[in-house]
Amino acid sequence: MWGTGLALLLTATLAQAQGLSWEQGLRSDAPDRYTVVRGDTLWHISGRFLRHPWQWPEVWQVNPQIRNPHLIYPGDVVYLYDCNGRPCLGLERGQGEVRLSPEVRRIPVREAIEPIPLDTVRHFLRDHRVVDDPESLDELAYVVAGNDRRIISGAGDRIYARGELESGQRYGIYRVGERYSDAATGETLGLELISIGRARAGHSEDGIALMEVLSASQEVRNDDIVLPLEERELISEFVPRAPDHDVDGTILAVPGGVRFIGRLQVVALDRGRHDGLETGHVLQVEQQGERVVDPRTGESLRLPGTDAGLVMVFRPYERMSYGLVMQATRSLEVGDRLHNPRRGVGVVQR
Repeated sequence: MWGTGLALLLTATLAQAQGLSWEQGLRSDAPDRYTVVRGDTLWHISGRFLRHPWQWPEVWQVNPQIRNPHLIYPGDVVYLYDCNGRPCLGLERGQGEVRLSPEVRRIPVREAIEPIPLDTVRHFLRDHRVVDDPESLDELAYVVAGNDRRIISGAGDRIYARGELESGQRYGIYRVGERYSDAATGETLGLELISIGRARAGHSEDGIALMEVLSASQEVRNDDIVLPLEERELISEFVPRAPDHDVDGTILAVPGGVRFIGRLQVVALDRGRHDGLETGHVLQVEQQGERVVDPRTGESLRLPGTDAGLVMVFRPYERMSYGLVMQATRSLEVGDRLHNPRRGVGVVQR
């Protein structure tokens, strides 16, 4: 659960597993105490103390001072202390818990601190999905006509769709977006589908179903795709961590066509489940070094690349993934390289 992940953050003991010292594990400007405020996130809080916010799940150990630490709330205090020569993080419960014998009353879950800015992810997942095999589109249900011979339809209108549709079931209506391809081989990695709206299927005859459009962000057109609504919960498996194997990929695209990329923007990556990526994996972004001319030999040289940010995978598909830019020291671009985070070098959040 999200709450379990949050508990791990503040019950982290940096001395375990990695053997981090005061110098290795903490930021030089880490505070002694920090009071959690509304709007904080797991990443933001851990980044105030740790040089690498994504490292905390790898080194955590339950702090015996905290009993059943399921959630972190505004008003709780995170404090730094020494345990056997190593830095540890403790938690003092603030306004998030009121002890009333014989029960403990907690602030509702909706007011607890989130791991990352979830609204950005939820909004994106509501409007985007990927088909791994574009050839399968021919087998999916699709809009064949609007009611009264309308070319476009909207909320409250009726449409006709052809395909296997179950009466009474709600479906998503999608339009084909960008075709994601491998830059080197040209291989198709996935086909983006953009949400247009939702509709409920009614009675059907000879494979054609009458549907009522329940909501629409754009006009519904003939040939739009009709798919069962996708379950998109990001709860139990969402724990930020480095991949346990080498990853070498690139930023494939930015949904919406933006060229320069900043913090909290969604990016498409050219690696997916086939390459071992999972929800929560954190990748370093490396920008290619500039080309310069050797002043003595006249040779064209490529300068070493520069680490420029961190991306967290939140929705992996078979051959590609969607990720959220968590940190950026400069504007990122399509084509920037992705690899495992470097433990020796921190990235300053901008």
